[in-house]
Amino acid sequence: MSQSRAFDHACETLERKTKLSRLEARGTVRLALKAAGLDAGRVTARQMGVVFERIMPGELGRAASARRTRSAAISSALLQRCRATGRARRRRACSGASAAT
Repeated sequence: MSQSRAFDHACETLERKTKLSRLEARGTVRLALKAAGLDAGRVTARQMGVVFERIMPGELGRAASARRTRSAAISSALLQRCRATGRARRRRACSGASAAT
C-alpha cells in the first residue's frame, strides 16, 4: 500500500517529537485518519493538518508513551508545511499563468 507524502511526513514528525516507535507513530496516525474518514494513500497536507489539530490530541492521549507530548507543536509543524506547500503551489501556478500569456 502506498502512502501519501503528507502521511509519511506526519508519521516522521510524530515519531521525532514523541517516544513512539515508527510502528506506533504510523498506527496512531492511521487510527486518526480512520476516525476522520481519510485514506493514508490520498491524504493531503491540509487534511493532515486538520487531523492533527482536531483528532490527534485524543489519539495521543490514548498512546501511553506519548502522554506528555505536545500535540500542538506537532500540529504547528504540519500546518506550517501545509501553508508552505500551498504558497509554493500558488507561486508556480501564477508564474505558469504569466509565462503562458
